[in-house]
Amino acid sequence: MNWQEFTALLVLATAMSFSPGPNTTLSTALAANGGLPRAMRFVFAVPVGWTLLLVLCAAGIGALVVAMPSLRWAIKALGIAYLLWLAWKLSGSASMAQADGAQLQVGFKQGVMLQFLNIKAWLLALTLVAGWIAGQPDALRRFAIVAPVMVVYAFASNFVYALAGALLRHWLAQGRRLLWFNRLMALVLVLTAWWMVKV
Repeated sequence: MNWQEFTALLVLATAMSFSPGPNTTLSTALAANGGLPRAMRFVFAVPVGWTLLLVLCAAGIGALVVAMPSLRWAIKALGIAYLLWLAWKLSGSASMAQADGAQLQVGFKQGVMLQFLNIKAWLLALTLVAGWIAGQPDALRRFAIVAPVMVVYAFASNFVYALAGALLRHWLAQGRRLLWFNRLMALVLVLTAWWMVKV
């Protein structure tokens, strides 16, 4: 991989990882409602799940998803339903006590599984495999470069969003601020689900 390809990889990783999506929205909401330590389970889960998804796409599962529209729609439908369920749960959380209860329980396992329902994650994984790995004589070496870069970006972006949520936690605890913040985060999840419908 030459330096132009590596630079293009970094640009794509930055744009896709730090733009708002299901992962970053949930990282922010979890930290704002439950604190940074609670959100870190999800923050660590994202790169683990995403790496598994990249491995599957590089192994050819991604081509199967592209070749079978019904499978692609099933993934999208499950992802959309899960995002809408999370948005509904989040929109009703008006206090830290509610958030610490059963209102928003997204841990490591759910974070890993969410990557397989996240069409944005699928699109990124398929783009990376098609543009940087598949058909190259040094495909394994390229994968060994792409995967760690994306792990770092997946962790860094979600950590930054979670840190922002944690920094807002004290301010959000006053009055009805948390309720409106959670409703805003829920709206972002709904808009992401709508975007998934149209992709």
